[in-house]
Amino acid sequence: MDEEKCRCAGGVLKDGKCVMPEVTFTAFIMSLNTSALFHLGEIPDPATGQTAQDLVLAKHTIDTLDLLLAKTKGNLTDEEKNILEKFIYDLKMRYVQVAK
Repeated sequence: MDEEKCRCAGGVLKDGKCVMPEVTFTAFIMSLNTSALFHLGEIPDPATGQTAQDLVLAKHTIDTLDLLLAKTKGNLTDEEKNILEKFIYDLKMRYVQVAK
């Protein structure tokens, strides 16, 4: 098999080299969403299998997504805008639940 997973997160081994997926706006915001979920304690650390919460970093990541929404207004496709808005709403609701 020419393609198999490599050690870099999300990469695929091709011809002996780790190749990362194409950089897209959607992939970028998905990465930030995953980061926020990790900091909310909803995704375990892949190295330890343990979950931990860091609400300061979670809020910072959510605020970063909010900033991206504001700064990219009028420049996103409908799909990009909808995904970004959905992530922000979902993360804010999760944050409120955890912060109680």
